[in-house]
Amino acid sequence: MGDRIPEGSAPLDLNLLRTFLTVHRCGSFTAAAHQLGLSQSTVTTQVRSLEQRLGRELFERRARGVTPLPHADELAARLAAPFDQLAAVTGHGPQPAAQPVHLAGPAEFLCAVLLPALAPLVADGVRLRLATGLTDPLLEELRAGHHDLVVATQRPRGRTFHSEPLVDEEFVLVAAPAWARRLSGRALPDALHEVPLVSYAEDLPIARRYWRHVFDRRLSTPAAVTVPDLRGVLAALVAGTGWSVLPGYLCRAELASGQLELLHHPADPPINTGFLVERLGGSRNPDVARVRNHLLAVAKSW
Repeated sequence: MGDRIPEGSAPLDLNLLRTFLTVHRCGSFTAAAHQLGLSQSTVTTQVRSLEQRLGRELFERRARGVTPLPHADELAARLAAPFDQLAAVTGHGPQPAAQPVHLAGPAEFLCAVLLPALAPLVADGVRLRLATGLTDPLLEELRAGHHDLVVATQRPRGRTFHSEPLVDEEFVLVAAPAWARRLSGRALPDALHEVPLVSYAEDLPIARRYWRHVFDRRLSTPAAVTVPDLRGVLAALVAGTGWSVLPGYLCRAELASGQLELLHHPADPPINTGFLVERLGGSRNPDVARVRNHLLAVAKSW
């Protein structure tokens, strides 16, 4: 059940609801105060007044911003459309079209796939601010209002977020042609113990997943080289450093040109689904919806 005002109570001041919705969207009292043109103390007082009227807290206060509680997400979802329509009619509030869209996700996927896909929107006036990182920290930052959209490597849990499948990335076992020739005719995966492994991280997250899924065994080979950027792994492989497991989108051109070769053709390659995630209640910036809808549309051709 949603939040309800006890019978006989005075009607809620719309300013309290508008302030609440702005805090929910901004992820902090400070940012909301700046957007509304109010002092931070006024924003804090208005949110506390609304919480008292509803008889429950709406936000969890953190060192950096606030995190909405589940019933706050529900309330924001109910208020978003009416307040946005009211703002369009009255002209009240900031003009959102000029605001940049803050998009975050894995560095390699943002650079290799999303930026080229979004080029037409940028040419049409959309402004972008990109951030890179791992899924868990990025989702925490999204919850705190630091991003509008996040590409996550796993579907987030809970009711704070809305997520939609964006892309299925297939992982491939690859090496430079010189190593592929040396391995030709030899049994995999055992023959790879003699070849240097280039990995994204010391714990070999992508390669270990490939081994479990394809070979049904544990990967015990230590990495010869680690570099925390899959584009660096790709560069090392093209230079002849050794072998690795990469997402297919990242090395498609190198495979087509012969700079890399597939070492294995499994009938059922491992696949990871990426999700496009936003906070419930959305953003007042219409360009966020443009970016989201464009990415979901073009993703059908990836």
